[in-house]
Amino acid sequence: MSVDRVIPTDQGPDVVLIPTARPTFAVDVAQQRVDDARELLTRLGAQVRGPEKLVMTPEDVEDAARYLHLEAGLVINVCASFSDANPALRLYSGLGGPVLLWSFREPGLVGDRLWLNSMCGANLFGHALVRAGGQVRLVYGDPGEPQVEEALRKALAGELPSAPALPSEQRPRGDRAQARAAVESLRGKQIGVIGDAPPGFTPSEFDPDLIERVFGLTVDALTVEQVFDLVRSVPDGTRDAEVVEAGSHQPSLRTLESEVVARHAAVTSALRDWSARAALSAVAVRCWPEFPTEMGVCPCSSLSRLADEGVATQCERDVHGAVTMLLLEALGSGTTYLVDTVELDAERNVVRLWHCGSAATELAADPAQATQDVHCNRRIGVAGNFALRPGKVVMARLTEDVVGGGTSGLRLLIASGESLPAINRFQGNTAEVLLDSDATTFVHGLVTGGFPHHTVLAWTDVRPQLRSAADILGIPVIEW
Repeated sequence: MSVDRVIPTDQGPDVVLIPTARPTFAVDVAQQRVDDARELLTRLGAQVRGPEKLVMTPEDVEDAARYLHLEAGLVINVCASFSDANPALRLYSGLGGPVLLWSFREPGLVGDRLWLNSMCGANLFGHALVRAGGQVRLVYGDPGEPQVEEALRKALAGELPSAPALPSEQRPRGDRAQARAAVESLRGKQIGVIGDAPPGFTPSEFDPDLIERVFGLTVDALTVEQVFDLVRSVPDGTRDAEVVEAGSHQPSLRTLESEVVARHAAVTSALRDWSARAALSAVAVRCWPEFPTEMGVCPCSSLSRLADEGVATQCERDVHGAVTMLLLEALGSGTTYLVDTVELDAERNVVRLWHCGSAATELAADPAQATQDVHCNRRIGVAGNFALRPGKVVMARLTEDVVGGGTSGLRLLIASGESLPAINRFQGNTAEVLLDSDATTFVHGLVTGGFPHHTVLAWTDVRPQLRSAADILGIPVIEW
């Protein structure tokens, strides 16, 4: 198969369709979407092969891999729900042509959890495969949508969706001396890192020598079990004082199960004490599965508490996310938040940005109503559940330079827009952002360009300073 074309057979285009998912999402809805996708492709004349049921276990992945031993005209991975990237790496590494990733819209009611988180899954697959030297393309939307049918019809005829060219336009720079001072201020700072990267979360992998060489940042690493020991050793009086203090700032905590709130307070106290003793500027936490399954608490609201106290926090042990936050804040951004891109509204040129609930309460649309609740998937406390504040925003992300355009080993993604006044679309923390650039191009570029599923959202426009800092560090800028 050539890089950009699919060769149909005389019997109709040959398609391998593999539907990936994770059981913590709405798998019944995901399966129905997969059935509809298979039916659409068959109606369009494709000869569809591949597992009919959702691919969710390592055994499922091995079973799906046998379909790729045969010559396939077109390989489609239906991101039926979110999944880590291990299936993508097992199935498609060395494929020799692009994988077409198909992600669906969110079906849940306003204020409900993300039922599928399909777009984020495609984003994570794209990062892993492009980082490994592969190529991906994206189709976004549900099987009944005309533009989806048209994109698939073209793909079956040999015309895959395009991968947007990465922008390289030179834009205004900020004061170079100010940017250099901000960069220099990072040297000697320390990031606390808890645990390993979650399995299959390739953006959470990092090289400590690289970030020390480029930024002068060092890492203080603890295992998850070491942190649990710190939590267990928190004195009862310290824990109880945190329960009272947190409840005074976040009264909705009083509506949650008292034992879980007490565990939340112990986690907060342990992380706060460690941050102070080690002089940490950021804390990146492997927040699952061990915290909910072994400690019986989600650490989201503990990370929120630290963020309100001036320590940049990151879930899913995202150290490059931590570096991005520290750089933005050194340049004057104020408090920032790590988000997934989870939904595209092309007609309005809007993307929805979300994460489970670790935003600082100061970033709430109404900080006095920054509700604390149970986690959207795990159904235990404690996680924030409030909309993020409106205003001008910048999205930024440092990640590996997989295209080799700089001298630092990193590249920098930048986008901007307006966070609109909106209700909290998904349980957790959501921002609805009207982009300054074309939202469809941005989403396709995010996936096909191999960028991480996490970006950092800031409410102060520091783009000129950020560009200058990137120039000083030898980091190429990709800006939509």
